Amino acid sequence: MGEKKLKISEVARDTGINRGTITRLYQETAVRVEFDVLEKLCKYLDCSIGELLEVKED
Repeated sequence: MGEKKLKISEVARDTGINRGTITRLYQETAVRVEFDVLEKLCKYLDCSIGELLEVKED
């Protein structure tokens, strides 16, 4: 979203994903993510899941 200069409210409006969910994903505070949310974001942002997520060691 940052690379494409999109606002959270825009993405929420265009995808139908809850604004709070997008905020938590953007701020990297989400504990879990539904597959349908990932699918919608990938289609909207024209990217792969690997570009959205990364694994971090605790």
